[in-house]
Amino acid sequence: MTILFGGLSAVIGMLGLNGLPAPYHPVFNNPRFSAVSRDRFFLCVEAADPQFDPAGTRQFLSAFNTVDIAEVPE
Repeated sequence: MTILFGGLSAVIGMLGLNGLPAPYHPVFNNPRFSAVSRDRFFLCVEAADPQFDPAGTRQFLSAFNTVDIAEVPE
């Protein structure tokens, strides 16, 4: 029982500290998000850093021949 309780506590603690599960994120509202698991991948850059530069980030990502760059409001 000790090992079972310890293992379950570790898993629950890991999920809690990682903020999982995340049932909703604003990026899910993007229409292109539905193709993510089928034939594309999605990169989400969050702007929590005070030194974040939206124009510089857009220019940097455009250099990689991207299909779409969208800004998602919170």
